Amino acid sequence: MAESTGTGGGGIRITLEEIAGAVGDFGTIFPILLGVAIVCPDVNVSHFFLFLAAWYIIAGFYYRLPIPIEPMKAIGAIVIAEGLCGAEIVASGLVVGVLFLVLGLVGGMTWLGDRIPKSVIRGVQAGLALVLLETSLGYILPDLLVAAVAIAIILAFFIVSQRTRIPDISALLVLIIGLAMGIATQGMPPFRLMPLPALLIPMPTDFIAATWDLALPQIPLTIANAILATSLLTYDLFPKKGVDPDRLSRTIGVMNLVSTPLGGFPMCHGAGGLAAMYRFGARTGGANIVAGIFILIFALAFAPPEVLTLIPLGIFGALLVFVAIELGKHSIKTESYLVTAVIAILTLIIGLTFAFIIGMVLAYALKWREGSRQSGS
Repeated sequence: MAESTGTGGGGIRITLEEIAGAVGDFGTIFPILLGVAIVCPDVNVSHFFLFLAAWYIIAGFYYRLPIPIEPMKAIGAIVIAEGLCGAEIVASGLVVGVLFLVLGLVGGMTWLGDRIPKSVIRGVQAGLALVLLETSLGYILPDLLVAAVAIAIILAFFIVSQRTRIPDISALLVLIIGLAMGIATQGMPPFRLMPLPALLIPMPTDFIAATWDLALPQIPLTIANAILATSLLTYDLFPKKGVDPDRLSRTIGVMNLVSTPLGGFPMCHGAGGLAAMYRFGARTGGANIVAGIFILIFALAFAPPEVLTLIPLGIFGALLVFVAIELGKHSIKTESYLVTAVIAILTLIIGLTFAFIIGMVLAYALKWREGSRQSGS
């Protein structure tokens, strides 16, 4: 079952290394999707997993590299924090889908990315980290013991994975423990087949709210991390097989236009996910195919909605802490701590969209001031 273009990546291989790399990005996938499903009773998490699995497999064959598929973190964090409805999630996916498909088709990705300061993007990441930490406390405090055990497991795997080649499967392990605890106390949920996806067309008011509350905060993160940073990393890791940013933009557009109206969650790529998959052994699209099969199993397992109620809230709180730390650690790589800190703090006070706009104004004001000083000296 193998096609290979050498150790530099490319082709399709199914090996132990590819299997280990396949789960490298699961730690950020499951917490967001499950968290959204908990706060939004009108979504079906099995459909989230179904479309995620499908696009993982498609991307594996299309790119023939370990290009990750991830839920959009800004949209996920805001939905979890504010409990927005399914129609707004669909509308946000359609908005970002159209935007990134058009940008990818006209070659405008690099142009747009150059006009959003990195300090603003880092501020959005820091703000999201704070929002997720605040939200996680609501899950952790009522279930402190379970959350503490889950956090300890996550930290232990994080330390071990940094020092060895053992992949960080803490998210999977914690979820399995949570499910086992739920089954032990509540019994097995009834077996049900996954319902067929149904088409959902949002109302005009949903598009307005989704654009302001969800799409606008997500756009800079997608441009910077899911597209530009991911493209750059592909050229670093696979010099002869690097992926152009506009190509990544087009696949993000297609994924969201096809999946979100049928119940999928808004999806993108991610430089952190690519780095994690590569670190644990992924070199070809085979890792994507394996990841897609694993996620498809979760789609079938979560078909009965009662499965969500089996997992203790402390487990979700611990997983959200993990995602918050992942976002937060990247936010410190900023060119202006002032801009990043202002956006992060304002996110908690007035919301991410206003914080992003104010941060853009502040970043350009500081750049203009610096330019004026240099021209006057």
